[in-house]
Amino acid sequence: MAVDVATLGGRLRIAATHASLPGHFPGDPIVPGVVLLDHVAASLERAGFTLAKLSAVKFLAPLRPDEDAVLRFEGDARRLRFRIERDDNPILAGEATLA
Repeated sequence: MAVDVATLGGRLRIAATHASLPGHFPGDPIVPGVVLLDHVAASLERAGFTLAKLSAVKFLAPLRPDEDAVLRFEGDARRLRFRIERDDNPILAGEATLA
């Protein structure tokens, strides 16, 4: 069964005022990986899916506050590949297993 990937993902932007940024890192902030992974999980939950596990996650480049990025998914009803990109350059990639 195919997953309707049109219902998943989309644009994201983490505001410079996000609570996680003051300590990550002072004077040179980057968005913490856990914040990006939270966006992956939240996108799946909003679409009605239950996340069982994230795996094979690779952080490839930093995302700075107030930068635009895009979350994309592809796959089927059990396993999805996801990536976050900025200007078509990968920031994060991994796999999500659905329950």
